[in-house]
Order: sequence, then structure tokens, then C-alpha cells
Amino acid sequence: MSSDFSRLPADLPAPTDDGAADHLPGSTVPEVALPSTEGGELSLAHAAASLVVVYVYPRTGTPGVPAPDGWDDIPGARGCTPQSCAFRDAQQELARHGASLIGISTQTPQEQAEFAQREHIPYPLLSDHALVLARRMSLPTFEAGGLQLYKRLTFVAEQGRIVKVFYPVFPPDRNAGEVLAWLEGRAD
Repeated sequence: MSSDFSRLPADLPAPTDDGAADHLPGSTVPEVALPSTEGGELSLAHAAASLVVVYVYPRTGTPGVPAPDGWDDIPGARGCTPQSCAFRDAQQELARHGASLIGISTQTPQEQAEFAQREHIPYPLLSDHALVLARRMSLPTFEAGGLQLYKRLTFVAEQGRIVKVFYPVFPPDRNAGEVLAWLEGRAD
């Protein structure tokens, strides 16, 4: 396994659509407040009152800390840093379409804050270390290294409802471009 979290290995296994997100389009974003890298807590329902892109990811890598055993062999697990950095780089374009941006993982608020600082993430990353959203929204998860983690997915919500879901997301570094293309197509 490479310790360079900013690059994706060429031979990553692609996840398959297991139907675990089929129930999300049209559903209401629940009133859940989670710790934010911008301080305090952020209400997901409040954010979803306007146009918001929410990407949910397993866990970002930390330099010097090994990933769980077999991480690169788990379809869809690897790529959180490239995905987050691609969204970081697309944030202004998303804003031109009226969309705000939020990232969510099960990592602790401290881990999220360290990552946001290290990678210059200018939008809120939320910590759902208690898997509250997994229960409230029936979001898909998997287990690795004794940790319960989110399967990668992205949803777009507006006026409190999910209007588009990207699942499975692969390769993760192209997800921001896919979301932008969808937003541009919607504007036509």
C-alpha cells in the first residue's frame, strides 16, 4: 500500500452498486447537528434548506499512521484525500451554481480538523463518529480494522430534500467533476 494519500493506485477495485442508497432520492435531510471543522456544530437540515453538496467518505489518511490492513483491497475505500482535494479545488465553481459544500466522515472532530488544516479545506468537514446519520438516513457502512466506516456517496439536497445521489462513487477523485456536470446539466 502506498503511503501517498494524495494519489490513487492504478489497480484499485471498483465498488459495485449494492442498492444501499436507492432509498435516498426524494428523502428529507434529517435535523442532525454534527461537530464542524469551522467550530461548533452544523445542522445538516439547515444547510440543506438551500442547495448543498454533501459527500460522505470512509476516512482520510494521516501521514505516519498506517491504514487498516487490506485497505486498498476494499472496493471504494481508498481515495478520501483525492476526493476531498478535488472538491476543494471545485468549491468556487460549485458556488457559482449556488451550491455550498460539506464533507462528512466518522473520524473524530480532531482528525477532521487536522486534515482540514493540512489540506487547506475551506468548507466544513463534519464528524459523525457516533454514526448518527447512518442510523437516521440508513446510510451504507462497512467495517475495516475494527472501525465502522461510511461507504462513499455524495448527495445533493435542496429545500430540505435529496435531489440527486452519486453512489457508488468511483474513482473518487472524479466525483467533484461529476457533481459539477450534473449541476451544469440541471441549469440547461
